[in-house]
Amino acid sequence: MDNEISTQPHGMEDVEIQEWLESLDSVLESSGPEVAAEILERLRAHATVNGIDLPFSANTPYANTIPVRLQPLFPGDQELERRIKSLIRWNALAMVVRANRVEHNIGGHISTYASAATLYEVGFNHFFRARTEEFEGDTVYFQGHASPGMYARAFLEGRLSAQKLENFRRELKPGGGLSSYPHPWLMPDFWEFPTVSMGLSPLMAIYQARFNRYLEDRGMKPATDAKVWAFLGDGETDEPESLGAITLASREKLDNLIFVVNCNLQRLDGPVRGNGQIIQELESAFRGARWNVIKVLWGSEWDPIFERDTEGLLVKRMGELVDGEYQKLVVSSGAYVREHFFGSDPRLLQLVEPLPDEALRRLRLGGHDPRKVYAAYKAAVDHKGSPTVILARTIKGYGLGEAGEGKNVTHQQKKLNEDELREFRSRFGIPLNDEDCIEVPFYRPPEDSVEIQYLRARREALGGYVPKRSIRAKPLAADHDNLFKEFLEGSDGREVSTTMAFVGMLRKMLKDTEIGKLIVPIVPDEARTFGMESLFRTVGIYSSVGQRYEPVDVNTLLYYKEAKDGQILEEGITEAGSMASCIAAGTAYATHGINTIPFFIYYSMFGFQRIADFIWAAADMRMRGFLLGGTSGRTTLGGEGLQHQDGNSHVLALPVPNVKAYDPAFAYEIAVIIQDGIRRMYKDGESVLYYITVMNEPYAMPAMPGDVKEGILRGMYRFRPASNAKAKLRAQLLGSGAILNEVLHAQEILETKYGVAADVWSVTSYKELYNDGIESERWNRLHPGEKARVPYVTKCLADASGVLVAASDYLKTLPNMISKWMPRRLASLGTDGFGRSEGRASLREFFEVDSRFITLATLHELFVDGKIERSVLDKAIKDLGINTDKPNPVVS
Repeated sequence: MDNEISTQPHGMEDVEIQEWLESLDSVLESSGPEVAAEILERLRAHATVNGIDLPFSANTPYANTIPVRLQPLFPGDQELERRIKSLIRWNALAMVVRANRVEHNIGGHISTYASAATLYEVGFNHFFRARTEEFEGDTVYFQGHASPGMYARAFLEGRLSAQKLENFRRELKPGGGLSSYPHPWLMPDFWEFPTVSMGLSPLMAIYQARFNRYLEDRGMKPATDAKVWAFLGDGETDEPESLGAITLASREKLDNLIFVVNCNLQRLDGPVRGNGQIIQELESAFRGARWNVIKVLWGSEWDPIFERDTEGLLVKRMGELVDGEYQKLVVSSGAYVREHFFGSDPRLLQLVEPLPDEALRRLRLGGHDPRKVYAAYKAAVDHKGSPTVILARTIKGYGLGEAGEGKNVTHQQKKLNEDELREFRSRFGIPLNDEDCIEVPFYRPPEDSVEIQYLRARREALGGYVPKRSIRAKPLAADHDNLFKEFLEGSDGREVSTTMAFVGMLRKMLKDTEIGKLIVPIVPDEARTFGMESLFRTVGIYSSVGQRYEPVDVNTLLYYKEAKDGQILEEGITEAGSMASCIAAGTAYATHGINTIPFFIYYSMFGFQRIADFIWAAADMRMRGFLLGGTSGRTTLGGEGLQHQDGNSHVLALPVPNVKAYDPAFAYEIAVIIQDGIRRMYKDGESVLYYITVMNEPYAMPAMPGDVKEGILRGMYRFRPASNAKAKLRAQLLGSGAILNEVLHAQEILETKYGVAADVWSVTSYKELYNDGIESERWNRLHPGEKARVPYVTKCLADASGVLVAASDYLKTLPNMISKWMPRRLASLGTDGFGRSEGRASLREFFEVDSRFITLATLHELFVDGKIERSVLDKAIKDLGINTDKPNPVVS
């Protein structure tokens, strides 16, 4: 394997190898590791020049990175910290066991925190700095499945009551409870980051660390040595998001970022790499990405054995085993360890001959040794120039004994029998007798005990408690009426797309004295597609090193300008990374006390469809800001085809409770929505985020027709009434976004050719109408004795006579979901089916949402109601040129 120590080359004696090794030891002792490293590097270069092909390896031996001689002294009271950690272990276990006794299968996880307790406690006692008035504090992404340990510690700190712990995973009980995992939406004063959707927190942590530097480089916060810590499991790294951005972290030299990978070698069902070595695999990936890698594999009890091994046999043997074998050793007896690990070579057996079998069984792994963990953390926080990853060997379910320590079933472990509870109690020295122990009570020492006093003193020295979430940003002052005024007045006949209208608003916002510096434009390598290149020169693209080259288009007006204080985050081709930046910016009001306002614009098809998990996490995290779905709609994006044409995103936005989704057709609608969003999020402090779709189809933008702001925000308003109020045939046409102009054209056709007077309604948000409808229904159901509430859509259409037809560039289910609150039957037109590479006109014909099909749908509804003869309908089909045998777009 890569990390094995090679056997000697042919013809070379052991004594010669030993002389080389002794020479290296001498250099290390006299000149230090830097000189030794330089000599080795020159030897490698010299060998290459002379034709010696040296195999590349990004791995180091399967041993601790920090040698004992460089290990700093442990600064705390190790025995007292062990007692505190043991109490936290017990209360974490008790929380899960008690919850499942009360309510079978309520769930919870014991084993993750059991394996990571030392990793967390060393951090809590010596490294995790809280946010204070003087210091922004460290940012910690806690591993989601370890949440019982965080709750148990907060219980000892006096931050959570026993009743809260009693109601773990039962938040609806009287007095409240605790959420299963880190959920800021549910515990807004405690958790900062939702981390249990595995793979998301590593990527979010990288972009958070980079956003911290962005704020510093733009002068929005002072430069500090605050760190971003991300705790994750080795199995979690199989999620592509986990390692997907590690090269960004090294490229940006984010030495404010520390990953701690809890390498217990197990995922949920079995070993992470039964036939390989996950630690070596991760080391290779991170070292290849130019991270500082620190391995913490073996505890202090191994140090004397390593010292006796002058031939390197032990490290060689450690490199030979695969993880499945290591997992077997964890659950086996000392005799088995002696025979199957050390027994491969008589010289290895001699190394452990003085040790009894029980001592061999209890040889600790590095992730359970506070001295080794402290040394790794100290090296990580002191390291400069690149991010650090700590790969810590642990045992999943450490301390659970026969109940599941190191076993494949340990992730699902929820209960322990009486013997297992007593064994756990005894192993960790919990002061409970046999009878009390089996009741699994929560245990907290007296307030004046040395444990509580020490625990609180350590946190006081580090600035306060962690995790803790608080909002420190001051609300905005202005309502910005003048900022958006020009966009309410129309484009004076000039054709522009809603995307260009938005970019115009963004340009004005960037110049505003109050919010200009707070705006964070974010784009995943599509700025020119969205017409944002004009912003390159005015506000610049952020680069931590400025611009070290002369761009090829330097002589053009809109050249590509990078700057250290640049404002645009141009993230490259990564919607996930862009969303992570958006999350960092949209939560800065809590993380940094700064009201940064993200505007993340992207191809709408690649938003809720591709990164819905990140958007859900953003909602849980109470993110504020704007998501702009560019080139939206199934038919507005001509030519691109199936993968790009979005008819889904407004439907996919429905499940996220605090996302306000709008599909505006006109510039003034966008202006009203954005102004409202800024007010609600950054002045009133609401935990909502806005999704706004914008198109690339140019047309003349009308002026706002009177005071329709309420209708825009609530979801619909009458845009253009019928000109003939006395017509016998009437209709109400609902249009949205890209299709509203087709509806307006249909209005003209119906009136001039068929004598139908149709009112046209702009539906800006079906989701707002839907939420209002279900809220009215709920209130009426719960208050039957009071005056019934009427849904907004019902009020709008109460006096509007005629058939009802709705057309949008999205799935038909979007208008259909509000049909129950309409006074009459609704005919819905939409874009169900796959997209096509075509022009707009052909696409709208294919999906049957153009003005002709809207006209036909209206006439058909009138025919069904007996208002017109069938002959009128037949003639219309012919006159409109509609092919009745055309393919069904839903299945084509």
